[in-house]
Amino acid sequence: HVRLVESGGGLVQTGGSLRLSCTASGIIFSGNPMGWYRQAPEKQRELVATITPGGSTNYVDSVKGRFTISRDNAKNTVYLQMNSLKPEDTAVYYCNAQQIGLSYWGQGTQVIVSS
Repeated sequence: HVRLVESGGGLVQTGGSLRLSCTASGIIFSGNPMGWYRQAPEKQRELVATITPGGSTNYVDSVKGRFTISRDNAKNTVYLQMNSLKPEDTAVYYCNAQQIGLSYWGQGTQVIVSS
């Protein structure tokens, strides 16, 4: 079965950096788009960034220029490098994989940015 395991979250001060990782199993990783979403307390889950199998990327406006999504198909892993973090980036970050019209989610990793 499909499994997505995120890591790399934590507590960081404003202006700091974190790198999230998500390792996938049970899917044809190299052939599927991957994404990062986040959900802050009492808010809806929102798309943060996506990356196609070919490496094309897309970002929500609020993270453009600060976050970078990348993938290593040899390791079945997608990354989210987060720089210049702000308190409003505080959320649980979820990895997402799309395959044959189905959507798969990881368990989430908490990111807390202190002011």
